[in-house]
This record gives sequence, structure tokens and C-alpha cells, in this order.
Amino acid sequence: MYINSIGYKVFFEDALQSLQQFITEGNYSQVLILVDRNTNDHCLPVLQSALPDILDYDIIEVDPGEENKNIDFCIGVWNTMLDFGADRKSLMINLGGGVVTDMGGFAASTFKRGIDFIQIPTTLLAQVDASVGGKTGIDLGNVKNIIGTFNQPKAVFISSAFLETLDDRQTKSGYAEIIKHGLIYDKDLFFKVKNINESLSGSLDALVFRSVEIKNEVITKDPHEQNLRKILNFGHTIGHAIEGYSMLHDAEPLLHGEAIGIGMICEGYLSYKLNNLTKDELQHIVDVFKELYPRYIFDKKIYADLIDLMRNDKKNESNKLGFVLLSKIGSCDYNKFISEEDVYASLDFYLSLN
Repeated sequence: MYINSIGYKVFFEDALQSLQQFITEGNYSQVLILVDRNTNDHCLPVLQSALPDILDYDIIEVDPGEENKNIDFCIGVWNTMLDFGADRKSLMINLGGGVVTDMGGFAASTFKRGIDFIQIPTTLLAQVDASVGGKTGIDLGNVKNIIGTFNQPKAVFISSAFLETLDDRQTKSGYAEIIKHGLIYDKDLFFKVKNINESLSGSLDALVFRSVEIKNEVITKDPHEQNLRKILNFGHTIGHAIEGYSMLHDAEPLLHGEAIGIGMICEGYLSYKLNNLTKDELQHIVDVFKELYPRYIFDKKIYADLIDLMRNDKKNESNKLGFVLLSKIGSCDYNKFISEEDVYASLDFYLSLN
């Protein structure tokens, strides 16, 4: 089973069985596999067992964690590619979560002006978000994804076998993007995952497929984020700022989904205040994220720092803070420009929650 995207396929179910044929037919001069320490230990053996006839490949390993998705680590990847003698007919396989797929896609897109790459996302978050859509990139300081390209992979292979390697915190982080897709596009999907519990584990494949289906429908209409694709950033203007602040100041930084969950509560509040979302719908949003993630405590003194981070957001125009706001659960509007005072009010709302 697969979904057709922008010039490539996203494979599901027995995805890894399709991978060997894909590599063989590509007639590549060399295969490089980018991993981090975790995916090298837990996911590479799964991949190797699925590719019994692919024996000639080189491994590039990076340190895990968002704090390492930067130009210094990217230079390390490029240097290793040079050391391995990679040419323009090489293939890069990015085996990992969003850090690996983002940075690996960027490294491949820019090495010798671009080589082919495929994404094999190993976290729930990467499967429903980072691996699909052709966005590649790295962080600059604590500003998320500010350096990057739009460059489509040659294919994406999504296998539930990798999800078995995740701990509970990583799995819950991935639910944030599934919930986001429901909030902006599919009311039924949102309510399917609203009360996440163990009984949903058997439905995860269907939730991943529907989530990717939604994202793919949006990006095929707007590949370069000129208009509609902006809706995929709901929760991310505030969420990315909080994630960047946490990455810089916390001993154990927030995961992406945890930060975006806070962003969706705050931007849900802005949707209620400014864009016709009802109070009951706002409460649904609050309830789902309170159930998923522990409360993040921060001081109002950091508000100015968060605004500074938001000013670097790619959705901004003419120095105005750009947001996606819900009009109701399952529908939203983009290019909504919000005052700093309203952003402060949304952060106050989050801090006021019990």
C-alpha cells in the first residue's frame, strides 16, 4: 500500500519489502545510511534484515538530539561523504527520527548540488510529519529549521516495526502531530485520538496512514508553502519558540511534540479569542494535551525571549507575527497576524491551567 506524493511514493505496511527492489532498480553507485546512535543500535538491524541482498553500503553516524541538528554536524556528514568517495549517483538513506530525516535530507540536497535520498522514519513523529513533504533543514542556534531547502525524497518507507523501539515519551510526542492534523483538517481524526489509551495501540497504523494522507493532500496543493501548506504550522509559532527556549535552558529539553502541544493550547486560545473557536472546542484541545504531557513551568519573565524567537518564524510578514488559527475543530485559517499582547495573553492562559 502506498500514497502518491510529489513525484515519489510513500510506502506503508510491508514497506521494507519494497525497499530492496527500489535500491536495486536505482542502480546507484553507492549507498550511504545516515543513523544516530539510537537508530544504529535499535533500527539498523531491522533495516539490514530487510535488505539481505544489499551488502555494500557505508554507515554515517551522528549524535542524537535536536541540539545536534546544526551546521557543525552537517559539515561532519559532508566530510564523511567525501571520505567515502560519494558521487552524484550515490543514494542517502536517512534512518531515524526528525533530526536525521531533516538533516540528512539537507545534507543530501546540497552535497555536490544534490544527490538522491530516501526517508525511513523510525519515530511516530517523523512518520507523520518530518519525513513527508520535502522540507529539509537544520537549526541555527536555537531557531528551528531556519536553514534548509524544499527538495523531495525519491521515496518514503513507513514501517510500524520501528515504533516498537520507542519509549512511551517518544510515542506520545508523535501523537501531537496526528492531533494537529485532526484539528486543522479532520474533526473525526481529532476525536479518535482525543482520549489516547492503550486500546488505541492496535489502531496506530490507521492513524499514521490518515495523518500522512492529510499532510500529503495539503502539500501536493502547495509544495513550497505559499498558501495552504501554512496550515500545517498550527501550534508551531509559539511551540517552536518554547522548544527553542527549552533546548537552550533546560537540562532535559522538551521533545518537539511536547512543545507543539503547548503551542496548540496557546494558539487554540487565540483561535477562541480571535477566530470563532468555541469555548467547548478550546476545552477539548486543553484536555487532550493535559492528558498527554506534563505541565511545563516557565516564568513570565521569558515572554520577551519567546517573542524574539517568534520573530524569526518563517510565516511572519512585514515584521508581523503570523499564525494559523482554528475556526472550528477540523478547519482553520492562515495568515492571521497577532499582536504581542495577544500572544502574552495566550501564554498567561497556558500558565493558568491547573
